[in-house]
Amino acid sequence: MRGGAVTLAEQLASLDTPPVAIVVSDMVDLPAFLAFTRRQIADVPVALYFHESQLTYPDSPQMEPDLSYAVTNWLSALVADRVIFNSHYHHDVFFEELPRLLRHFPDLTHEHRIAEVRARAEVLEVGVDLAWVGAGAHSRQGPIRFVWNHRWEHDKDPVTFFSAVDTLAAEGHEFEVVVCGENFRVEPSEFTEAGLRHPDRILHIGHAPIDEYRGWLLSADVVVSTAQQEFFGIAVVEAMAAGAMPLLPRRLSYPELVPAEWHDHCLYPPENLVERMRRAVTHVDETRRIAAAIAPTMSRFGWDTMAPRYRRLIDALTEAT
Repeated sequence: MRGGAVTLAEQLASLDTPPVAIVVSDMVDLPAFLAFTRRQIADVPVALYFHESQLTYPDSPQMEPDLSYAVTNWLSALVADRVIFNSHYHHDVFFEELPRLLRHFPDLTHEHRIAEVRARAEVLEVGVDLAWVGAGAHSRQGPIRFVWNHRWEHDKDPVTFFSAVDTLAAEGHEFEVVVCGENFRVEPSEFTEAGLRHPDRILHIGHAPIDEYRGWLLSADVVVSTAQQEFFGIAVVEAMAAGAMPLLPRRLSYPELVPAEWHDHCLYPPENLVERMRRAVTHVDETRRIAAAIAPTMSRFGWDTMAPRYRRLIDALTEAT
């Protein structure tokens, strides 16, 4: 986020012809990028896509709080021609938090500029590659298989998931666990210790090549999230499309992903995770029936559906100039 604007400006300078429109993510310092490229792109329209934002991102226990990243998000939104969010939840929480961010400054908070940014804002969900899922019903035999497929970071709260696994195992239930995801830490002790406690129950733990990862999703019955932060949820969409019933917190972006008729089955308040996982392993037919019903609804996030919407965004950008 600090130096990316310079790198991207250098790459743009190498193009033979200027672009007709530019779409950047929230990790780009857009005011800096526009300053570095002002001679090349002139009035080329720019859309800013918020896949994440730093205004409400939970602070890491290993780092000191730093408002500068959130301020960069705000300044980028202020100069963008269009501001896109990947979920309605993300859109709403961004604009709820902005006044609190700007009031950190003693004067000239520029809160009056929030309305103009909101007027340029819209929601456009993430396009997810689901072509690999294929057609046909998801079918598995044997015990329920849970998958937890998230980044190995504090904001995904793996400790809560492993605690639930410990409880169900102590109760004597038969089930399997697959843990996937990227590790950005030197020693994620909660993962190592869980593997040692359940060597026969946890079938896989760690990063997996893409084809192997998709194979694990296709074999799963239930996808679990314990996230404290989620603005969309690509990994959960992939798992649901592959035939896993979701067990997700009843907050964040998750209510937007799961069809409303399945909310009471699939979205849990924080204290009910163990209860919901227990029901999944003791009501196997119900679990697999719900998974099969939800899987085809994920096609609304597939690129066949989303690509035309992105094309309309680009067309609207270019037509506005």
